[in-house]
Amino acid sequence: MVYLINDVLYSIFEELSNDKKSLYSCLLVDRTWCVVAVPILWKNPIRTDNPNYLSEKAVCALYNVIYSHLSVELREYLKRRKSDTETYQHPSFNYINFWRHLDFDHLNCIIDRKLIRTFNDSNMSIIRNEILKLFINRDTKFTHLSIYINYDYKLYPIHQISGTEHCFSELESFCYKGNNDQSILEGLARICKSIRKLVFEIICCPTDNSGFIKLIEVQKNLNDVCIIHIYDGDDPNNSFFKTIEQILINHANTLKYLKIDWKPITRFLSYLVNLLSLEIRIPHSVYYNEPDNLKNLSFPILRILKVRQIPSKIITNLIESTKGNLVKVKIYCDSVNNIKRLIQAIYQNCPNLEYLKLLLLSNADLIFPEFENLLIKCKFLSELVFKTYDAKFDWVNLFSILTKSSPISLINFKFDFIKVQDIKYITLFLDDWKDRYPISLRLNNNNINYYAEVKQQLQDYKTKGIIKKCYINRREI
Repeated sequence: MVYLINDVLYSIFEELSNDKKSLYSCLLVDRTWCVVAVPILWKNPIRTDNPNYLSEKAVCALYNVIYSHLSVELREYLKRRKSDTETYQHPSFNYINFWRHLDFDHLNCIIDRKLIRTFNDSNMSIIRNEILKLFINRDTKFTHLSIYINYDYKLYPIHQISGTEHCFSELESFCYKGNNDQSILEGLARICKSIRKLVFEIICCPTDNSGFIKLIEVQKNLNDVCIIHIYDGDDPNNSFFKTIEQILINHANTLKYLKIDWKPITRFLSYLVNLLSLEIRIPHSVYYNEPDNLKNLSFPILRILKVRQIPSKIITNLIESTKGNLVKVKIYCDSVNNIKRLIQAIYQNCPNLEYLKLLLLSNADLIFPEFENLLIKCKFLSELVFKTYDAKFDWVNLFSILTKSSPISLINFKFDFIKVQDIKYITLFLDDWKDRYPISLRLNNNNINYYAEVKQQLQDYKTKGIIKKCYINRREI
């Protein structure tokens, strides 16, 4: 009966895994609830992508948990050398064994911020390795692993540590930023066959890419792939990306989400007919003049399309290939020669569209002949993001069309690079919106005084309830 209660509680608490406040309150009910809730809370105790965002309070709390699991000898050594280390208390649970998300950048950040000023490089190396053994052993089991370029891998050959095969054998997600040690990737390829999500952020194109290739090849159920890199020139290593494309074809049956940032070298996308999400982000420095590999494609179940630096004519063809299932479209387009046809393609082929982002470098006024039709036809559109660097753009016309023809569902707006002197057009738009559902409004501009100047003009509309939420340069008013 006890096991049944625990199983029921676990199923309920799992639904609250993203609601830490509620889970914390469960700890206080009784020991049974506490025992069930703690492992869920500690699956992923660090929920930020950037370790620099970790508060000092969070760093101290996490370090003290790690410290409490160290050997007696190492705890005493640290206590003697570092006076602000808390008095040891035996932990109620083996919290580290509950971790399922291991991020070396975050772990390294915690160690550095607490210890780096106290110990020399040699001692730090020993301490890091001892801490690493707490996480990589036969008692831990991780589903998510992240390794970053700013980590000193030569000190951490993780694939050679005892227990690696056990704790990474059921890995579902792997993120790797760098290209300096293919042996780690090759080691993981021998262990991990169940990865569903792979993220590679490559610094330049490696001359030795055996680790990348092998790790992708051996996966049995690859579902989500993101491969981006930092260019060291206009032309990437085409042979490397050509090999990647050929391998991805072998995963066509399972691959649902794909993000790349190079010009497709082959027609590999024609094989990926099961994609739900496709993102192609060509760097600004690269001119896409070989569109043939994006012609005559078919994505019958695609729901999300994000493209940058691709000719508008090709984007139109991509949208027309999606069979009406797109709900989210993000377009960065510096060529507006065929923008009218592109807007037509959106409202003719995306009846269920919910999110639209348009970023147009110049001549953005060319959207107007068809933009009103888009608002009328796309009745489920709930969020519009519009960005242009065109200093002569007709904001008055845009807001007039939005007032007149926005579907009832459209209540989230984001506009970038509206000048302070043009905010008056937003106020006119808000005046006309006063009897409708309150909106969420986001405005961004590089002007350092933008927040103060714009806040003054918009504060009254939030008070009146016309604006529900308003963010200016990511700051809420």
